Amino acid sequence: MYRLQERFSKLLLEVSTDYHRYMYDRIDWNNRMIGLTGPRGVGKTMLILQYLKENLPRETSLYVTAEDFYFADHRLLDLADSFVKQGGKYLFIDEIHRYKDWSKELKLMYDYHPGLQIVFTGSSVLDIHKGVSDLSRRTSMYHMQGLSFREYLNMFHGYNFRTYTLEETLSSKLELPSDFRPLQYFTDYLKQGYYPFPKNNYENQLLQIVNVTIESDIPQYAGMNVSTARKLKQLLAVISKSVPFKPNMSSLASILNVSRNSIADYCLYIEEAGMIAQLRDDTGGIRGLGKVDKIYLDNTNLIYALGKQDSDIGNIRETYFFNQLRVNHDIVSSSVADFMVGNVTFEVGGRKKGLKQIEGIENAYIVKDDIEFGYGNIIPLWSFGFNY
Repeated sequence: MYRLQERFSKLLLEVSTDYHRYMYDRIDWNNRMIGLTGPRGVGKTMLILQYLKENLPRETSLYVTAEDFYFADHRLLDLADSFVKQGGKYLFIDEIHRYKDWSKELKLMYDYHPGLQIVFTGSSVLDIHKGVSDLSRRTSMYHMQGLSFREYLNMFHGYNFRTYTLEETLSSKLELPSDFRPLQYFTDYLKQGYYPFPKNNYENQLLQIVNVTIESDIPQYAGMNVSTARKLKQLLAVISKSVPFKPNMSSLASILNVSRNSIADYCLYIEEAGMIAQLRDDTGGIRGLGKVDKIYLDNTNLIYALGKQDSDIGNIRETYFFNQLRVNHDIVSSSVADFMVGNVTFEVGGRKKGLKQIEGIENAYIVKDDIEFGYGNIIPLWSFGFNY
């Protein structure tokens, strides 16, 4: 226990509280058990350490990571028992999916210690969702995404922009300084702004996250062997070079030398782990039940890191739009344009994109890259990055 407390104290000293991510104020921190999921590298650990440092008494708090060697011969439940006996009230557990039978022990901790608040995070959304069914009546779950364009500007360039609703964005009501030039920063964000990493060695850090996710997190969840994990990497490589990728399960099965039925499972695994995003049509009526129409990489940073010189600007634009809006909105494919959000139709393109695609369509907009200002039903692409 002393070793764990010592490491926690050291981490708190190193934590900066200069900037809070969008999820910081969305979490109801009064709940007895809170779960925070999201892809690797989006800043979950920093967020919970900030909350600990700013809001909770050090003497009754403890942060641990389930990857710690301490848990090679200690149980989480035993740690909780000992912590409560010493007056502990707030237990934060990072990387919970790395601990075997984590959901069962969390359930027991919740039931045995009614005065203990438990907050846990997990990078592998797959394993977390698999275990949360055991905790459904006890846990408040939150999912965290990487930096929005707005957060990137605030965090790395010293701005203090607020969020804007979709309605405000479509009405061109973003109240920004007259000397603000969004395109000055936009390209850098698309390449290395989604993850809150330091800029030096950014691409290598991102590729490490991809490798751990594909080679460790997903195989651990799905019980895959090494050769199957390699096929996940092949699939990700195919998607990264597409414009965007329209899934043909039979063709993919042939390329990867696997059964056709396996492809849909592979795509779901990679999507839940935060590597891709599948755009579905509206036939299902609610999120996630429609037929998959297109597959994108999860964010534009992944396109540049994995696609390299094959990165397609059209794919980058659509990926950015899909990525930024999906936090607060259900997005489906459009039969006449690129996307639909509710009853609003969007066609995404470059500066020269015309209005022909949306002629005769009510409540439709052209989303243009490479422009600073919107007019009429033409909206700048960058402005959708102020959604969260």
